[in-house]
Amino acid sequence: MQNPPVFFDNDPQSELSTLNLGPTHPATHGVFQNVLQMDGERIVSGVSTIGYIHRAFEKIAEHRPFYQITPLTDRLNYCSSPINNMGWHMTVEKLAGITTPKRVDYMRVIIMELARIADHIICNGVLGVDTGAFTGFLYMMEYREEIYEIYEEICGSRLTTNIGRIGGFERNFNTIAFNKIRKFVKAFPAVLKEFENLFNRNRIFIDRTKGVAPVTAETALSYSWSGPLLRATGIDYDVRVMEPYSSYEEFDFEIPVGENGDVYSRFLVRNEEMKQSLRIIEQALNKIEKEPADIFHANVPEFYLPPKEEVYNNMEALIYHFKIVMGEVETPVTEVYHAVEGANGELGFYLVNDGGRSPYRLHFRRPSFINYQMYAPMSQGMLLSDAIINMSSLNVIAGELDA
Repeated sequence: MQNPPVFFDNDPQSELSTLNLGPTHPATHGVFQNVLQMDGERIVSGVSTIGYIHRAFEKIAEHRPFYQITPLTDRLNYCSSPINNMGWHMTVEKLAGITTPKRVDYMRVIIMELARIADHIICNGVLGVDTGAFTGFLYMMEYREEIYEIYEEICGSRLTTNIGRIGGFERNFNTIAFNKIRKFVKAFPAVLKEFENLFNRNRIFIDRTKGVAPVTAETALSYSWSGPLLRATGIDYDVRVMEPYSSYEEFDFEIPVGENGDVYSRFLVRNEEMKQSLRIIEQALNKIEKEPADIFHANVPEFYLPPKEEVYNNMEALIYHFKIVMGEVETPVTEVYHAVEGANGELGFYLVNDGGRSPYRLHFRRPSFINYQMYAPMSQGMLLSDAIINMSSLNVIAGELDA
């Protein structure tokens, strides 16, 4: 690890130059800025500036009923929104002591792993673009579109999904959704293999990524890295295994790890994670077949909107509908933390509840915010062209960075 960045040299006789990398630059992949001091093409020091799209989500959440917070989570890492949605639902379920049926767990696993694949398609595809290879990105985008069509069949949305509900799903998966999932699981392995063939042994790609921005396991841990970035350094930490949720303990899968934490290792780890996600989805599909086909929600009427025909004809259903919409549901006075394995790392929700209709305090542990803090110091001494590749491999999502 290099020395931390120094303040800029204000000497008018200095031969160093100041360069703004962002906030409105396509290479930053988001609205954030790095003010760099350059010696030719080499970075001497830098300061990262964030907050350009800060939307005060945590403060807004203090004034919303629990179920209305789900759309806020969509807009964190919008490349894998369903993981955010379900992580929040599980947090409220932990608060309220709700146990979901096994079939709901398996349905969630399928959607979360599809979201992980969609996120990694974007990250590794764009990494290829940043090294000058556009073909792989275009080829893989076709299959991200297939994942979005699955979302659309299940919840009607594609990017910001608002998928699922506290206790399960709003409606059951239909036959079309299951057929599209099976079609994707069957077709995607060959596509991923061809994508790897384009890059894994490509001399130009290897020269641009191997040995660039290496990070030791000790340094990664000291900066609280998680997810593919941490695993690329050789540490096999995965929330799905360390703190299982949604019955992940029942699934057989491996945790891919890298060697030296460089850009190339991060690329390989994400590719392997897509393979493991396909493996998990196949197991989940098999497990669902053994569960009652009409189960898609826990028996928690205080969190699940009753069907409209019941609301119009049944007083109890009307009462529950009113209480849910207005947020008049009693909840324990306590605090809980729940984390899921997001596409970029540990995505956590720290909820402090005072028994009211909204959280007293809610904090999102956003992996992009935590991972990005090392970008400026790790760029010191690096060529500008390598710094761009490094940023791409961090997969910094601006919505998750600022919140």
